[in-house]
Parts: sequence; C-alpha cells; structure tokens
Amino acid sequence: MPEDHIEVGSVSQQRYKQIVAELREVVEQQSRASFVIGDRSLEIEPVRERGGRTAGERIPVVRESLTRLAEDIGLSFGTVAAARWAASRWPKEHRRADVSFRVHRILAGIENEDERFLAISNPPKGKTRWSVDDASRRVGQQVETPVSPEEKVSAIHALARDEQVAAAVTTEFLRRPNVAAQVSSEDKVRAVEELTRDEGVAAAVTTSLLRRPSVAAQVSREDKVRVVEELTRDESVATEVTTGLLRRPDVAFKAMSDDRARHEVNHAQVERGRQAREHFERTSPIAPAVRHIERTMEFMDLVTACHSFVAAAGRAVPGLRDRHLGEDEKTIVHENVARVRATLDWIETAVDTGKVDVDGELARLLSGQ
Repeated sequence: MPEDHIEVGSVSQQRYKQIVAELREVVEQQSRASFVIGDRSLEIEPVRERGGRTAGERIPVVRESLTRLAEDIGLSFGTVAAARWAASRWPKEHRRADVSFRVHRILAGIENEDERFLAISNPPKGKTRWSVDDASRRVGQQVETPVSPEEKVSAIHALARDEQVAAAVTTEFLRRPNVAAQVSSEDKVRAVEELTRDEGVAAAVTTSLLRRPSVAAQVSREDKVRVVEELTRDESVATEVTTGLLRRPDVAFKAMSDDRARHEVNHAQVERGRQAREHFERTSPIAPAVRHIERTMEFMDLVTACHSFVAAAGRAVPGLRDRHLGEDEKTIVHENVARVRATLDWIETAVDTGKVDVDGELARLLSGQ
C-alpha cells in the first residue's frame, strides 16, 4: 500500500506529517517561551551558592520572589521554579531548538556539565530525536510508557505506594496461578507470615494446612510433637487425644515401654480406685457392712500371701544345693530379699498398729528402684 494511503488515526500519512511539522514549530515556540520565563526568573533570583548574597543588597527569600512573579504572570510557583532551574542548567549556547523544553528539563538532571551538554545532541541509538521517555531513562526517572520488565515493575511500585492500592494489586496478582507459581518459596513464606500476624487468621490457616496429608507429612517430628503439646494444653483435649492414642495397640505398647509413663498410668489407676472407694464409702448406705467384709477378706489375702511365699521359697531354696550363683545373680537375689524383709516389717507394723503408711525408703524398695 502506498505511504500516502496509510492512515494515522483519522488522517492520512501525508496529513500526519504536515501536523507533525506544524506542531514541532509550536513546541519550539513553547520551549523558547519556557526558557524566557526561566531566564527572567534567574534575572530576578539568580541561582547562588547556599547562603550567597549580592554585595550591599538584602536578598528576599527566593520563594517569595518567585511566588510573586508566578502570580503576576498567571502561572504556578512550581512552573516558574522549574523553568528557572532548567534555564540555570542550560546556558543559551547549549540549548537545542529541536529539543523540547521538557526534555531539556529532564536532562538537566545530569550533574556533569560536559556529559549533559554532550547528551542533548546525541539521542539514543537508533533515534533521531529525544523523547520524554528516552530522557527519563537516561537520568533514571520513571517513564510514562514502560517497556522493559524493570520499567513496568517500577511503574507498578510507583502506582502502589498507597498501602491499600498495594494490597489490592498484590491480591489480584496472587489470584493468577501463573504469577503465584513464579514467586520464590522464601517470598511466599514471608507473605504468609505477614498475612497471618492475626492469631485468628493464623489458626485458621494452620488448621487448613494440617488437614492436607501431603503438608502434614513434611512437618518434622520435633515440630509435630511441639504442635501436639500446644494443642493439648487444655486437659479435656489432652484426655480425649490420649485415650484415642492408647487405643492403638502399637502406640500403647511403645508408651508403656517408657518407665515414667508406665508409672504414671499405674499411679492413675491406683488413684482412680482410691477415689472410687472414697466416694462409695461416703455415699453408699451399705458401706459399713462392706468394710467389715473387706477387713475379713484383707486378713485372708494377707495370710494367703504369706503362705504362698513360704511355700514358694520352700520349693525354690532346696534347688540351690551345690549350685554356685554368679555375682549378678547373687546381687539380684539379695535385692529381692531386702524387699521381702522390708515388706515383712511393713506387715508386722500394720498388724500391730493399724498404720499402713509407707516411708520413702520402703517405697523405693517396693518399687524396685
């Protein structure tokens, strides 16, 4: 298709070129006008070193002078101040008529004068003229039309300075699976930590995650133990969990292999029996009659225990004739004899005085410690 037949917007290519040429003249006129404003502002308030003064004269505050000038010509203080600064950075001999005032003002940010004056005459590679975005890229400022991923990220940061906007943008992005998949594990962890600072949210998220077998399987043994300890601080919860665990044969067997756990279970059983008996004695009308029967039964049990021990010893001891026990075997027998002797003393005390309390030493012997 011939170039004259290619449209730009609603006009032909030829008409577009005419418009561009016309507007370039307008831009040049605007640039000259802006520099005139800057030069006259400099005339009123020259750019001086910090604290500088003109000999014998009192210098008004710069802002006051420029504000008055801006009001008198119908512009804003910011426009006048920006024109003054740009004019101070671009002496007349270094200004380019074919470069807009805005580009001059952006490139004025180049600190080194030689580098600045060289840059204005050398557009980016492949370009014949400076654009506003090219100038912004040159000085490291935010561009209006981002192209590279870095520029787009910078633009998003600029738009998301407000925390509410940032939160909304982040939420929207993370709803896109392809985006969420590219977030590093470390950043995901940090994000979750931030989102779960509220304890209610943290509890809900933790509960949901631990319901996923694949997640729970990756939790270390130590962390699982700590979690269970935290979750069972409530005694009713601990009771229900423990009951459920002890109903599992393998768990019960391993738990009872622990001396302390076994001792606590035995103690609990004895304590439960004692409490049940006390409750029965306090509340049952037949408790006195039962106590009489129990005493008789206890007497019979005690006599039977003594008889059984004597009979068992009578059968076992003769078997030691001409046998020589090893040191370990002798030690075990002596320890058990000491326990028997202590038990016999305890029986005699109970029979003679009715006191069945066990002192620390006796308790240690009876428990085999």
